Parts: sequence; C-alpha cells; structure tokens
Amino acid sequence: MEKITKLKLYPHQIEAVNYLKQFNNCLIGDDMGLGKTFEGSEMLDYYNNSINLVVCQKSKINDWINHFEKYYDVYVWNLTKKNELNSFLDDNSLQSKDFISVGVINYDLLIRRTELLSLVNFTLLLDESSEIKNEHSKRGKFVLKMNPKNVILLSGTPMNGKFEELWSQLRLLGWNISRELFDTQYMDYKVDYSLGFPKKVFLGYKNKDRLLRKLRDYGGVFRKTEEVFTLPQQIYKEIKIPASTNYLKYAKNHYLSLPNKVMVGDNPLSDRLNKKELCGIYSQEKIQAYRDLINSTNDRIIVFYNYIAELEVLEKVTNRPISYINGSKKDLVNYDTKENSITFVQYQAGSMGVNLQKANRIIFFTPPDGNSIHFEQAMKRIHRIGQMKTCFYYYLIVENSIEENIYETLDIRKYINQELFRKENEK
Repeated sequence: MEKITKLKLYPHQIEAVNYLKQFNNCLIGDDMGLGKTFEGSEMLDYYNNSINLVVCQKSKINDWINHFEKYYDVYVWNLTKKNELNSFLDDNSLQSKDFISVGVINYDLLIRRTELLSLVNFTLLLDESSEIKNEHSKRGKFVLKMNPKNVILLSGTPMNGKFEELWSQLRLLGWNISRELFDTQYMDYKVDYSLGFPKKVFLGYKNKDRLLRKLRDYGGVFRKTEEVFTLPQQIYKEIKIPASTNYLKYAKNHYLSLPNKVMVGDNPLSDRLNKKELCGIYSQEKIQAYRDLINSTNDRIIVFYNYIAELEVLEKVTNRPISYINGSKKDLVNYDTKENSITFVQYQAGSMGVNLQKANRIIFFTPPDGNSIHFEQAMKRIHRIGQMKTCFYYYLIVENSIEENIYETLDIRKYINQELFRKENEK
C-alpha cells in the first residue's frame, strides 16, 4: 500500500514492526497508549494482502476508517452498511494486488455478517482481541471459523487475569494446541473427594515463563509504558464511605422495602445486583462524596459508571458542563472545549480505545464487576502519551460491602496479568 501522508512512528513502534516482520501472525500487546493502531496498520501494510478486515468496538469504527483514509492509498469500506459490505465482497472476488481494500466492522455486527466467512487470502486485524477471549461465545466461535492468511491481534490487556482466556488468541496466532492440553500445562488442579465423589478444584496457574515464551514464539510483543516513555506520576486515593443502614439491613435479611422498590435476593445474581445498587444509586453517602469531590477542583474530570440509573443520578447532582460516552451516544464537545467539564463514561462503551488525556482526574463511582480488563483500560484513558499532569484516581468504596470484594478481585486479576507479562519473565 502506498502512503498518502507520511506516517511518523516513534522509535519503539519502528522497533516492534521490524521485529514482527519475521512472523506471519502477531499479537501487539503493548501497554495502552503506546500506539498499537499505528503498529497494527503498518503490519497490515507489510502483509500486503489485497483484502483486509478490521474488527473493532463500535465506537472505534470511524477512527479506523479515518486512519486508513489519512495514511494509506486504499479503498476503505464501512461494513456496518450493507451496500458497502457488498462492494467489499465484490473486491474480495477480484483479489487484485492493484486494488487494496480494508473493511471495518464491529464485533457485535460481525457475527451477523456470515458472508464474511467466505473471505480467503486476507489479513484479519482484531482491535482489542480480548473481545474473543471466550471461545464458546458467538463472536469467539465466529472468528475461529474464519480462514485468514495473516492475523494481527491488538490488545493492551489480552486477558482478564485468567490464562485460559489466551487460548483462542493463541489459536489464531497459529499454535494448534488443544484446550485440554493447554489447561493441563498452565492450570493447576487437585481432585477433592470430600463430597463422596471426585470434584476438580482449581488451585492457580503454573509455568508462567513457558507460556510467555510461547506467546513470543508466535509473534507476541509486550511492553509497558514506563519502558518506553516517562509519563507523569499516578496517585490513587480510596475514599471510604460508611455502609448505609439500608445496606446493612439488606445484607442481613436479603430483603429490603424501599419507597419505590422492593429488593429480594432470592438468587445469587439478583442478590449481587441489589447490593451493588445499594452501594451506588441508593447510597446518599456516596452521592455526597461525589459532590464533594467535583466541588474540590475545577479541572476536567472523567467519571466511570456501570448503569443508566447511575448516570441519571449523577447528572442531577452535577452543575458543570457534561460530556458522555455510553452505549447510546458519544458527545465530547464539552470535554474538548470546557476545562471544568465532567465526562461520564460507561465502562463497556468507553474503557477501551478512547483518548481522554486532556483530563488528569478519574472518579470511579462504582467498580466494574470483576472485569479487570475494563478497569485497567479505564485507568489508561488519561495516563498516556500527551499527558503532562499528575494523574489522580479516586475510588468511592462503601466499607464492609460487596464493593470491597470486587476491588479485591480486580487487584488479584491485575496482579496475575502483571506476573505473566512482567519484564523479568523475558528470556
């Protein structure tokens, strides 16, 4: 592909691209903010297939389209549009080296475009490849059915603290190890007979160094931000909030009658949800702590939350310019233009692939439910190339509640991720 505009790479990006050229497939697992988009597109350029498919989150479709239109002389197709999908598939039938096509689609729509299973001799680029970590999910099954010539995986967090989430990605890279053998080699179990029958009990993970070597053998590169750039300091502040009387009553009885709602924890899922709501939208103490925080500074602030009901409550108590990133809209006008703006970001919609380094403060109103990928990615929205200020992270945590358990789980999974990809493991 010819370049339209000179693509200027940092030295670490040039080094990665030159190293990866020895592999037919690659996993670019650099830390969030190191420019995996540029490295990925350069590898796609190097593989030089006439047909290329980029799969990403819905919020990133236009970013990828604009990227290829700006830097490369290619035909770019938005495959969320049926007419462009048909044109892209027509190009696939031509397979002309003089006619390079890049189709861009989001994960959720991909599984409904079964026509794409007919693609041959193409490059498949998966942005945030952790999206297919579950080989039993619809998107995981679909991607594993595809037959690309070359594969490029991009992910700053390839797994959620679980080695087994790497299996489907390793399969795409060309390692034909069965799931059963993978589990045997990297997961430790014992057999428990205490219940009168054998039960397999998971103990932890093993052979970390061997697994990291395998990842590198099949085209994996992993670098932390601090290995490449010097970014500002990160400061973490836990703001402990007393559990409300209502939370304590519910935790004891698994039942609570509120003026507008009756909470019944008759199964683990509903019980967990009720407890989270009592730590969020029904916690006046936490809402007041949020008010106090935003009134303590005029800086831009990013606020992460989970549910629509949380957003509705937060909007009512926020007397500042507001921007949004959620499942229904992305409006960053106030974020871009107002120094005292507050941007509400729903974890699933905005924890990945969004640059928010104009802000240097994040408030976690509620934690993501055990998903360390969303949590680690969320923190990197402000701590990335271009950030000049110290970054502050505020965790609003209800004491002696389910939130403490969730944050403990997030810390454990983050530690497992760091243990696998730590620099000392490199052999």
